[in-house]
Amino acid sequence: MPAPLLAIDAPSLLYRAFHALPKTITGADGNAVNALLGTANLVLQAVDRYDPRAVVFCFGAEAAHYRVDLYPTYHADRVDIPDELAPQWDDAPEFFEAFGWIVLRHETLEADDLLGALAEAEAAAGGRALLFTGDRDMFQCVSESVTVLWPAGKGETEPIGPDEVSKRYGVRPEQVPDFIALRGDPSDGLPGARGIGEKTARDLLREHGTLEALLALPRGLTPRQYESLRDQADELRAFRAIATLQPIEVELPPDAPLDHVNAAEAARKRSMNRLAERLSAWPDR
Repeated sequence: MPAPLLAIDAPSLLYRAFHALPKTITGADGNAVNALLGTANLVLQAVDRYDPRAVVFCFGAEAAHYRVDLYPTYHADRVDIPDELAPQWDDAPEFFEAFGWIVLRHETLEADDLLGALAEAEAAAGGRALLFTGDRDMFQCVSESVTVLWPAGKGETEPIGPDEVSKRYGVRPEQVPDFIALRGDPSDGLPGARGIGEKTARDLLREHGTLEALLALPRGLTPRQYESLRDQADELRAFRAIATLQPIEVELPPDAPLDHVNAAEAARKRSMNRLAERLSAWPDR
C-alpha cells in the first residue's frame, strides 16, 4: 500500500495549538511560540504514526471572496488574529519548511479548498490522502482513499472514514454540503433553514437525497418545513455553494521525508529545546 499524502489545515491547527498551550512559551525574542510548537508536535505525532510520503501545509484567505459575495455575513463574527499569534502565523512558513514540509497558499480561496484539491488529485493518481483538520466541512472529501484525521485531544487523532461520517452526521460524505446548508454552521455564520435542525436535516436527506430534491417537492413535509424551503430556496442554495469545496488545479508534491536535522536547528533557534532534542534523535527512514 502506498504511503499517504498528509495535508494539514494550517489555520485550524495553529489556532488549536495556540489555545491549548500557554502563551508564556516564548522564544529568545520574548514572542510566543506556543502555536508553532503545538502544531509541530501534532504533525510529528501523525508523521510518526502514518509515515506519509510528504506533508503539505495549506493556507488560504480568511474568507473566500465568492463566499462573501454569496452571503455577506459569512465569517463576519470571527475575531481578528490574536496579537500573540500574528508573529507566529508570519513565521509558520519558514519554520515548517525547515522540516522538509511543503507550504501552499491560495490568495482568494481557503485552506479547505486546497486540502480538498490535494485529496482529489492524490486519489485520482491512485494514492491515499490524510487531511489533518478540525473542520467538519472536510467530511465531504472522505472516501475509501481519503481520511480526515480529527483532533481528539492530547495529541491523538481520530481517523474519520465514510462509516464515521455516517455515524456522526447520519448522512453520506457527498451529502455534507446539503446537510450544512439545511442545518446551518454557526462557525461560518450560516443560519441554515428556519425550523430545521440537525436531526431533521439528517432525516430529510436520508429520505430525499439532496437539497435540490427537497426544494422540488410540491408538498409532503410539515407546513413549517415546506414554508422554510419555499421561502429560503435561493438562500439555501447559496449556503450549499458556500459549504462546497471549490476545485483548484494542483500539482502533486514529490515525496519529501522529514528533514529532522534542519528541523532541530529551526526549533533551537526558537528556544524549543525539548522539540529540538526529539528531532535530533528522530530515526532516519
